[in-house]
Amino acid sequence: MRRFVAAIDQGTTSSRCIVFDHSGRVVDVAQREHEQLFPRRGWVEHDPEIIWRNVESVVRKVLDSAGLSAADIAAVGVTNQRETTVVWDRATGKPVHNAIVWQDTRTAALGEELGGSIGPRRYADRTGLPLSTYFAGPKLRWILDEVPGARERAEAGELCFGTIDSWLLWNLTGEHVTDVTNASRTMLMDLRTLQWDSQICAEFGVPEGVLPRIRSSSEVYAEVASGPLAGVPVAGILGDQQAATFGQACLRPGEAKNTYGTGNFMLLNTGTTPVFSTHGLLTTVCYRLGDAPAVYALEGSIAVTGSLVQWLRDNLGIIASAGEIEPLARTVDDNGGAYIVPAFSGLFAPRWRPDARGVVAGLTRFVHKGHLARAVLEATAYQTREVIDAMRADAEADHLDLELTTLKVDGGMVRNNLLMQFQSDILDVPVVRPVVTETTALGAAYAAGLAVEFWSGPEEIRANWAEDKMWEPRMSGEERDRLFAEWNKAVERTYNWVD
Repeated sequence: MRRFVAAIDQGTTSSRCIVFDHSGRVVDVAQREHEQLFPRRGWVEHDPEIIWRNVESVVRKVLDSAGLSAADIAAVGVTNQRETTVVWDRATGKPVHNAIVWQDTRTAALGEELGGSIGPRRYADRTGLPLSTYFAGPKLRWILDEVPGARERAEAGELCFGTIDSWLLWNLTGEHVTDVTNASRTMLMDLRTLQWDSQICAEFGVPEGVLPRIRSSSEVYAEVASGPLAGVPVAGILGDQQAATFGQACLRPGEAKNTYGTGNFMLLNTGTTPVFSTHGLLTTVCYRLGDAPAVYALEGSIAVTGSLVQWLRDNLGIIASAGEIEPLARTVDDNGGAYIVPAFSGLFAPRWRPDARGVVAGLTRFVHKGHLARAVLEATAYQTREVIDAMRADAEADHLDLELTTLKVDGGMVRNNLLMQFQSDILDVPVVRPVVTETTALGAAYAAGLAVEFWSGPEEIRANWAEDKMWEPRMSGEERDRLFAEWNKAVERTYNWVD
């Protein structure tokens, strides 16, 4: 009897495989980190072959640990770091270049070139996205232009492009596919038709023959060809933030979640009609179940949150482990007037300033490492406030019925109680953490399980969701306004750093 669903969660810093039972609870998990490669300033890469080997390793490890075999697994779902771009040889499966990670900024000049006289919003009415170093299409164009022979081989049909989901599906099943959520992050897909846009592909200089087939987020794509999961259907694909939205059961218009990971990503379900932002947010596909209409979302993407804690640990050596930041931050009552704006890759939503770079503002002799630790945590909450303000403005402009009464949160940073309390304070709304915080993997598992009828439908998924802890706002309105005004002054200091 197939009693479980497995999810492969391939993230920015690690690969995991998690097994879930019918109630949506974690049965077992295996995880393996991979190296972050920084070949030049502003460049961020991963080795896709190491990622695949790590995925193989964690799949085998979790099944061994749980005492399970393929016969116990009803389906496999895949969720992935989005926008990270891989191009590989169709015959050999060998990548032609390292994966270019979503944080990479090498395509800044290319984005300006593609925008021409119209500017960064040139394709927003079709793709929901501004021209930015963030998205996969310009990264693919860079590989075709800069890797010797790549363009000629692509035009001859010898190469495949994919975001990490496609790379994993190729290695698992031999199929070259992606789902609508990942395709919507390339800048090459029309949001309304859910197909590759031939005009945009031509203007980007991308041969359509390298692109994967676009499928829904929940259907049987193929069976795993070999290994410990051989014969198990791969039946769900969701980009990581859409997967977390699904795992948080934000299945009705107006429901929102915020994931605290390497970066922060807030998604607001807007239903089956795409809402195009006028306040710096992205319009994206939230999910599509089989042949049902696609569900869309507004998204606020923040580049640096959890990775700012890593920077404090790895670059400055102020803490030895991420878990040390909360007790260090609790040694002080406030930030001492210090603000850290982590514009390491420019500023993402809602400001979209690729010219920005990080600053530490408000330093005095009074400030010590405790204040800096607190400023690191507060930076995450302030950036989230900016995104929520933009969502409220878009909702008002589009006459959406949105009143954020609580914020559902997930991701590694939600274990930090100081951060969650400050997040509630600066938003002036309750923040709620679910019992199962592995919502990204859970969302992929749900998508796969629905496709094979392991779960009967979305209402069963909603019934599985349960609250673990809630934080209520305790800050005065006057203090909230003062802190946020000072944060905005610090952010403005980051502008125009890069010409």
